[in-house]
Amino acid sequence: MKKSDAIILVNRLKKAYPDATCSLDFKTPFELVVAVMLSAQCTDERVNKTTPELFARCKTIQDFADINITELEKIIHPCGFYKNKAKNIKLCAKQVLENFAGEVPHTMEELITLAGVGRKSANVILLEVFGIAEGIAVDTHAKRISNLVRII
Repeated sequence: MKKSDAIILVNRLKKAYPDATCSLDFKTPFELVVAVMLSAQCTDERVNKTTPELFARCKTIQDFADINITELEKIIHPCGFYKNKAKNIKLCAKQVLENFAGEVPHTMEELITLAGVGRKSANVILLEVFGIAEGIAVDTHAKRISNLVRII
């Protein structure tokens, strides 16, 4: 696809979906980091049913670092892969506190140093929290559908 075709497609999508927003519920940058981690191999709907309890329990990044791993696993269990996700959430919180003075970093290079955060997750965080469109986060469904789209 040529750049001009891509611009046409993006403009059509913006016109068709002017109110498009992130489907994950969050109030703070770190809540989005956690929600994005939980969304791996899980639906956003399930994540949004799970995070209210978690975010009520963990109000600060320090709370995420300090929560008992067993308690965290129990809360996030419905999202699947809960043992690995719990380990990454706690480690990520500690990394943000120790390496970034308690602030979610706002560059790709810094974000991907965090446990449980890859390029796709970093792209979502950059766009939704900081308004930085460095890349596009594409899940398997969007990729499949995009292969069917043709500019007319």
